[in-house]
Amino acid sequence: MQWVEFASACPEIAELAEQRFRKDEAVLVGTLRKDGSPRISPNEVDFAKGHLFVSMMWRSKEALDLLRDPRCVVHSVPITRMNPGGDIKLYGRAVDTPDPDLRRAFRDTMYARIEWAPEEPEFHLFSLDVREAAYVRFEHDTWETRHWTPETGLRKETRSND
Repeated sequence: MQWVEFASACPEIAELAEQRFRKDEAVLVGTLRKDGSPRISPNEVDFAKGHLFVSMMWRSKEALDLLRDPRCVVHSVPITRMNPGGDIKLYGRAVDTPDPDLRRAFRDTMYARIEWAPEEPEFHLFSLDVREAAYVRFEHDTWETRHWTPETGLRKETRSND
């Protein structure tokens, strides 16, 4: 489901993700190489017109991975070993986005954020189709998880570190 649909279905994780991604301005994107082995790459994301967009350099290895196999994960960047803000993980499919209106909205949003945007057509643009989401946060003596799928909805659990 597109970002706006996911945010409606699971606002608790969507709000955490959006706050974190906007603040950090960077994520890790996991893709699958041609041989099936994983690849992880730093990337930027932007929100526009109800979509969570991931852009990539033209013909980059990561973009080619997603064009061949759209399965991916978008993961927040840990800031310290204990990572007090927790980890956000969004699992889904990267949808190639050729629509000129969506590309323009993405470029306008990116430009507003950093006063630069890539020129057309020299970049790949993908919209994340969210299929699963998770949030994990560790405290001194506990850890908290939130996990969402369309089938199960949001499940929360707090466990002792013992």
